[in-house]
Amino acid sequence: MSTSRLGRRSASLLAIAVIGGFSAYGTVLGGHVEEAKGIVIDVADAAGNLAGFKVKEVNIAGHNHVTPAQILETAGIKSSTSILFLNADEMRARLEAMPWIASASVRKFYPDRIEIAITERQAYALWQVNGEIKVIARDGIPIAPYSDDPRYVQLPIVVGEGAQNHVDEIVDALARLPALKEQVRAAIFVAERRWTLKTRNGIDVRLPEENLEGALVALMDLDREKKLLSRDITIVDLRLPDRVVVRQSDAAAAARAEMLKARAKAKKGGPA
Repeated sequence: MSTSRLGRRSASLLAIAVIGGFSAYGTVLGGHVEEAKGIVIDVADAAGNLAGFKVKEVNIAGHNHVTPAQILETAGIKSSTSILFLNADEMRARLEAMPWIASASVRKFYPDRIEIAITERQAYALWQVNGEIKVIARDGIPIAPYSDDPRYVQLPIVVGEGAQNHVDEIVDALARLPALKEQVRAAIFVAERRWTLKTRNGIDVRLPEENLEGALVALMDLDREKKLLSRDITIVDLRLPDRVVVRQSDAAAAARAEMLKARAKAKKGGPA
């Protein structure tokens, strides 16, 4: 580039900066700080673009649920953006604040190329709380509202305050016992301390705070040997380490009472 052309370009950049600076100063005096910030950014981008540093290429990798348009908007990349004034660390932080994005990297390649690589969170479970159902990742971060998306309908369900912070312990434990997992409709986190399983036929299985997996194995053994979860019962309480407490349904309890009454009557009427 000739000296004269370089001088003209420098003069143009200086003129833009001076005009933009006065405009921003006037806007700040008028109490519009955010507007002033936008003016400064626009002026800086215009200056950088005149110098040949306009962003012309953005390569994005790793996205699935998040669209390229959402990534560009969050990163702050527009058609008028100059690579000179983009802060890669700030862009990364904004991207990682998006619910679906677990991690991101941003690299600048002068004069005009940016590469963005992201790692998305995976849908891990459904969390029901305060009447809402959210899709959450393994780390408990809500990543989307529930919908009938085929990717969501088979996810395990956890319920209650704090359930999202312990979701991996119950989901992983049930995953190791697939025969039991098939019978569970939801896992309810009680008092932010322990789990109660709700089975598909309406039984509440109260699990202990400690030795969760041991209690689940014991439950599976009882069901395999005695068909416990197929019986006419409403509660299986496994919170005590040395016993299992079972509560019959009202109908089953009434039927048992009638049976015992009939036995007692028959015994009284028998031979002396």
